[in-house]
Amino acid sequence: MSACADDWGPKSRLRVLLEQFAEIDDPRDVRRLYHPLPEVLLLVVCGTMADCDAYETIAAWGAAHLPFLRRFLPYEHGVPGNRWLTIVMNRINPALFSKAFTDWVRETWPERV
Repeated sequence: MSACADDWGPKSRLRVLLEQFAEIDDPRDVRRLYHPLPEVLLLVVCGTMADCDAYETIAAWGAAHLPFLRRFLPYEHGVPGNRWLTIVMNRINPALFSKAFTDWVRETWPERV
């Protein structure tokens, strides 16, 4: 996480989201990881919130907004392309992703749940 995100304090919504994402197992071979799972998940969430509805448009949004994404995580190798997004997201347990996202909402907005 960048120094900027560390300055937000222990209860920032982004910090809580990334902590929830850390609970999701990464099914990929660790020797071939150019894009850490938290980076992939943050990209997919941000791209989805930006009205992207396909991995191709999420990858394009990420490439266009890489400086924004790097405010939160390093993205040392840039953003993955749509092929890698499809592969990674199809390997993640959807129930775990849903739980992480739901737990994030519950922790950051407890009065709304």
